[in-house]
Amino acid sequence: MKYIFLNLKRFDIPPELGGVNRLALPQMWGQTIVDRTQGGLEAYRGKAEFVDFFPEAHLISAVGARTPDSLVEIGCQGVFREDTSIGGNFGAFTTNRPAHIAAALGCGWTLIGHCEERADKAGILAEAGVTDIVAVNRLLNKQIKAAQAAGLKVLYCIGEKSEEQAQWQEVLGAQLSIGLDGVDMDKTVIAYEPIWSIGPGKTPADKPYIEKIARFVKEKTGGMDVVYGGGLKTDNAEMLASISEINGGLIALTRFSGEIGFYPEEYLEIIRLYLSAEH
Repeated sequence: MKYIFLNLKRFDIPPELGGVNRLALPQMWGQTIVDRTQGGLEAYRGKAEFVDFFPEAHLISAVGARTPDSLVEIGCQGVFREDTSIGGNFGAFTTNRPAHIAAALGCGWTLIGHCEERADKAGILAEAGVTDIVAVNRLLNKQIKAAQAAGLKVLYCIGEKSEEQAQWQEVLGAQLSIGLDGVDMDKTVIAYEPIWSIGPGKTPADKPYIEKIARFVKEKTGGMDVVYGGGLKTDNAEMLASISEINGGLIALTRFSGEIGFYPEEYLEIIRLYLSAEH
C-alpha cells in the first residue's frame, strides 16, 4: 500500500498574524481543504491511502466536510500518553489531547514523533536538567500505545540531526527499538525525516541516502511500511517514486517561494506526479 500523508502544522494562521493561510477564514479552513481535495483524489482510489493531520481546532469541520465515500482520512497531530478509562480518569487532562477524544471526533490516525515534537519534548526535559535524549523515545512509545488502545493508527516519525549523522544507525535504531516496543506494528507506519537536510539553505537528502535509511528501517522492523517524511514535493516526487523501499510521503508546504503555504491544487499535483511515476 502507498500512503500520502499531509501534515498541516499551523498553516491555519493568516498572513497578517505571521502565518501562511490564504485559503479561507480559520473557521472554515479545515472544511475548505477537504472540499477542495477529496474530489481530485478519486482518480487514485485503490492506489493509495490519504491522511490529513489537522490541528485539533479543525478536526470537526474537516470530518464534517468528508463525503460518505471520501478518500480523505483525518488524523490529529499527536495524543497524550495517558487517556480516559471507564472507572478511571474521566477527563483530568487540561491542555492535553487524550486519544479517545481524537477518535470520538472522527480521527482514524495520529502523528507521533515529528521532529518538531521531539525538539519540544527534549527542550522541556533539558529545562529539568534531563539530558538523556532516549527519554523522548520512551514518552513517544507511551503515546503510540495510548493511540492504538483508542483504535487509532499511527504515523511514527524518526530522524537524525546534523550532529547525529555520524551515529545515524544508533540514533535511528534507538528511536525504532524503544519507540516501537510493545506496539502493534500492523497499525503503524514509519516516516523518515532527515532533520539535517530540512529547511532553507540545506542540501536535501539524495536518493542513495534515502534508500540506505529505508532499507535499514525495514531490516530493523521486519519490513514495516516506510514513507519519506522530509517533504514530498513537486521536485522530488518522481525520485521518491523510483525508490522501491519507500511506500509514500509526507507533504507539508506545497509552495516554497512567493506566497508560500499549502494550496490544495498544488497538493493534488504533487500526488499526480508521485503516483503516476510510481512503479
